[in-house]
Amino acid sequence: MAEANWYVVHTYSGYENKVKANIEKTIENRHLEEQILEVRVPLQDVVEMKNGVQRTVQKKMFPGYVLLNMVMNDDTWYVVRNTRGVTGFVGPGSKPVPLTDAEMYNLGIQSNGITVDFEVGDTVTVVGGVWKDTVGVIQSMNQAKQSVTINVELFGRETPVEINFAEIRKM
Repeated sequence: MAEANWYVVHTYSGYENKVKANIEKTIENRHLEEQILEVRVPLQDVVEMKNGVQRTVQKKMFPGYVLLNMVMNDDTWYVVRNTRGVTGFVGPGSKPVPLTDAEMYNLGIQSNGITVDFEVGDTVTVVGGVWKDTVGVIQSMNQAKQSVTINVELFGRETPVEINFAEIRKM
């Protein structure tokens, strides 16, 4: 079986969730679970101020686009391309182009697999970037962003700073 890749499908704006539901229904009806693995509408949390009240809402990262993890063949191409609300795959001409691993990592869908030997409370040294040679204690870790938050002294005060996993070493 061929390898599954992530593809981007262009849809009518505002129809992203309908397209997702239609594709998922077609996958179920045509038994394409082994070929179309996942359908996503990427969302992000946005803080809005409305009537003086701050609230967090989810908004589409890419209005008018849906991401598909699928094995590209004539059947899957036909099913997706002929779904109501889909205008086509993103790519030159009629040829869909899969997203690269770097693009998927930036979207937070695939990680680059950095494993770390430190945890919250450990003392670390920054080995790169603006804060090089700074020593701090890990306050929090964010696996999705591959970063930690440490407190550093800035102008005589403790200030939280976010640093990538690749830029720190355990002491």
